[in-house]
Amino acid sequence: MRGDFMSVRKTRNDTTFFYCLLDPDVKEAILDEDGNETGETILHYEEAVAYSANISPATGQAQTEYFGTIDNYDKVIFTRDTDCPIDENTVLFVEKAPEYTEIQTHEIIEGNALFADDEVVTVTYRQPKFDYIVKRVAKSLNGVLIAISKVKVS
Repeated sequence: MRGDFMSVRKTRNDTTFFYCLLDPDVKEAILDEDGNETGETILHYEEAVAYSANISPATGQAQTEYFGTIDNYDKVIFTRDTDCPIDENTVLFVEKAPEYTEIQTHEIIEGNALFADDEVVTVTYRQPKFDYIVKRVAKSLNGVLIAISKVKVS
């Protein structure tokens, strides 16, 4: 985890939260114990990063206009940082500290000898147990508005 609550630069009305960016180049297929693909994939998120910005207590009509007709978002994050890396694939830890769950899958290791059997081994991946997702990002010359929704991840 890069950064923590105390090391992030805050201004008046800012709240510190954490975000995890999705690594779109890494998608791991989930394999069963025989090494067959199940049709599901594990998305790879980068480590949680601390960030500080203004978070609205609840949605309002004024914020709705910025995002057009979007429904089902709970809060809006505003930052003056126009280089903010948060996008629609980012997951957030707003009301809780970052935590992870472990997902196990299997990996096939090909045998080295000419007629050697392949070996199937268990692999464990860490997945973030986030509490908010990004619904929409609206960037302007002076700042970034981010509509977020609360979710329950088990």
